[in-house]
Amino acid sequence: MKKPVSQQLVTATRALEPVSETPRLDAELLMAHGLGLSRNDMLLKARDLETPTAFDGLMARRLNHEPIAYIRGHQEFWDLVLDVTPDTLIPRGDSETLIEAAIAHFRDRPPPSRILDLGTGSGALLLASLSVFPKAEGVALDASAAALAVAKGNADRLGFDNRAIFLHRSWRDAGWADDLGSFDLILCNPPYVETGAELARQVQAYEPVSALFAGDDGLDDYRILVPQMPPLLAEHGICIFEIGRGQDRSVTQLANQAGCAVIPHRDLADIIRALSLSKSIGG
Repeated sequence: MKKPVSQQLVTATRALEPVSETPRLDAELLMAHGLGLSRNDMLLKARDLETPTAFDGLMARRLNHEPIAYIRGHQEFWDLVLDVTPDTLIPRGDSETLIEAAIAHFRDRPPPSRILDLGTGSGALLLASLSVFPKAEGVALDASAAALAVAKGNADRLGFDNRAIFLHRSWRDAGWADDLGSFDLILCNPPYVETGAELARQVQAYEPVSALFAGDDGLDDYRILVPQMPPLLAEHGICIFEIGRGQDRSVTQLANQAGCAVIPHRDLADIIRALSLSKSIGG
């Protein structure tokens, strides 16, 4: 006989404690996914529902450290629900710092008309910014064709397909930016983890390596990108980079050498998570 959902959630939570920092939440999300319900609806009906047959398989995947987002096939970011696959980095709440920084920058300025997202992955930063700035158009780049397919699928599903262009190219290739023009807003969450760093198993074993690691000090991609930002920025444009913990001084130095002024932005944990670059302090 199948266990009632309310009882199974208690058992599942205990089983997930060695694997997850949020075992109860994980159990609830997996149960809701197995039932084909939202988490809120599942919780409201938990006493009257039986555990679905699929739940054991979902639990086995999570107990093997597979991220919840890949098991469910989607992740919430900003006010959007984005499809994700192992070809894309899972969007994280920390990255919303970039969207908040963009909103703050344009609060007293004309909104951006052209937005560039470098290394778009699932399309999270571009699509969130297009939702915030409804008159803007965007260009997204990624070196992974598989990731671009996910991003384009998200744009189509969310109704941004007529405002976004997706280009398969790498900033490591010469001439990658020659035909792009200038942008009012550039967003970038590049790889910034030191090669060889120990990451949580659910990250290291499942998320794309190419989106994580960037040389011995984690700065390889900043060294490539930061000097190329000024020609891509419109007169009052801004480029916002996500950075790793403790990388603000090094990336700021690179930006200053490129002739950019820098403003830091802290995430909810009070860590400097993003740096906005402009051609001048008043830009």
